[in-house]
Amino acid sequence: MLGKAQAIQLRGQNNIMQPMIFSDTETAISSDVRAIAEEIKLYAANLYETRQFLCSEAVLVALNRGLGGGLTEEQAVSMAAPFGYAMGNSGCICGALSGAVMGAGLIMGNSNPYSRRKEMRESALMLHNAFKETNGATCCRILSKKVKHDKKAHFRQCADITANATEMAALLVLQRHPELLSNPSLQGITLKKKTLIGGLLTSFFRNFHK
Repeated sequence: MLGKAQAIQLRGQNNIMQPMIFSDTETAISSDVRAIAEEIKLYAANLYETRQFLCSEAVLVALNRGLGGGLTEEQAVSMAAPFGYAMGNSGCICGALSGAVMGAGLIMGNSNPYSRRKEMRESALMLHNAFKETNGATCCRILSKKVKHDKKAHFRQCADITANATEMAALLVLQRHPELLSNPSLQGITLKKKTLIGGLLTSFFRNFHK
């Protein structure tokens, strides 16, 4: 369990914003944690970029699948769908952040939710603050203001935010609960990704079947 957490902002190539990394002053982030968080991040990005899911859905589905949340995909989508498009096109809280908070709560509280409610609230605040520091805002209409008239740029920004929010949540969960690393299914984890055509076909047949 981490003590007082710090948020360290990283920037990648071309000065593109990268997610805040949660780290205790005395705790280094292990390569195993980074590798798992990166794989889950890439999976969420793929779910969004291949048009299988919206931001909130992609984040929660990826965290649930990657960290063993115990939900079926259908259950994860049912929980996350109302938060897409900034909570049903309300324009405020970003769906990716909502998905990250739900996903972190799901994993942290999975074994004993009643005794971990305070920890989950604290983690929600940490994710909120880190997301805001990284992206400049948590409100969708503010985040998308500069790209709302450019569909391609808007989509790219949302894909990046979706991926980074997923990574934030995965890093936070794995650092606060390192015992999760003992799960054999997380060792060398690889989550199957689809091409754009594959994602579109999956989405089509899923909707057609229902």
